[in-house]
Amino acid sequence: MKSKPYITSVLCGSILLGCMGCTSDMEPLSTTVYPSLPEDVIVTTETSASETSSETTRERFFDEWPIDEKATAMCGNYLEGYDSFEVTSEDLVDGAWADAISNSLIGNDSSPQLSWVPVDGAAMYAIYMVDTDSNRWLIWKSIATETELEQGWAPKAEYNGPHLGHGHTHIYEIYVIALKEPVERLKGAVDGVNPKLEEFLNGLDIDSEGNDGNIIAVGKISGTYGDIRNKDI
Repeated sequence: MKSKPYITSVLCGSILLGCMGCTSDMEPLSTTVYPSLPEDVIVTTETSASETSSETTRERFFDEWPIDEKATAMCGNYLEGYDSFEVTSEDLVDGAWADAISNSLIGNDSSPQLSWVPVDGAAMYAIYMVDTDSNRWLIWKSIATETELEQGWAPKAEYNGPHLGHGHTHIYEIYVIALKEPVERLKGAVDGVNPKLEEFLNGLDIDSEGNDGNIIAVGKISGTYGDIRNKDI
């Protein structure tokens, strides 16, 4: 979505008026460029002195952003066809994740509590948590040998909790993958988009000698999270 020429004209005109001097009763013109958005997107809105310009500008921008240009892509339901086992979490209540797992003003940025029954023959477990509404955005990536993980178990380098803006609600899926042979590391970038996430997950089925069948079973747990009180607002 490209900015229209008249926006540049208005901005230049405002700068000129500022240099020449203006009356105190003129309402300010708020122009904000968002670094996380496309570089050519400029949002210009008029706000009164009583309004919080950053919040108003942000909300009006997202409300008017065409849905087909939003940086979202539904994904999920990975690793189907494998044997399954149950994974539970005390931080998932009535289908919603607790505030504590979020990286927000009301959260602790703590990885969710997880537990499952040990899988026969498993040498280790790979844990992935994915925002299924944000183009394979990875929240959590860890290797575990135990089957009871307390809240906040994951190191900060391996976990960055949900941090949505403008009151959006997304689905977050956790995959616990029981592996026959251990792996040295898990592929994928935490707190970032992972276009090859499905390839990374399926690749765990191949052991160090190139043989398939390394995934014994997969546990999955899913819930929603949404909050408008975030650190970036």
